[in-house]
Amino acid sequence: QVQLVESGGGLVQAGGSLRLSCAASERIFSVNSMNWYRQAPGKQREWVASIARSDTTNYSDSAKGRFTISRDNAKNTVYLQMTSLKPEDTAVYYCNVYNAGFSYWGQGTQVTVSS
Repeated sequence: QVQLVESGGGLVQAGGSLRLSCAASERIFSVNSMNWYRQAPGKQREWVASIARSDTTNYSDSAKGRFTISRDNAKNTVYLQMTSLKPEDTAVYYCNVYNAGFSYWGQGTQVTVSS
């Protein structure tokens, strides 16, 4: 089973930037996809971004143009670079790996964006 550990969350002002990291316990080169989700207080968990084995990336409408997902296969790590942060980006951000019909989740890292 894949173990995932997120880091890089914190408190930033609106307009600021953060880079989240997700370290995986296994090689990620060949997994079907890696994803970032987020869950704001009182809200459903929502998908934010994905990167496929082919390196194709996709983003939610909210993330598009502001967030960038990437990965470093040698480090077994996926990143989410977030810029132009808004208060509505405040949430716990979760790393996800989907592979061979199974989905794995990290424990999350808190991102708080102040006005």
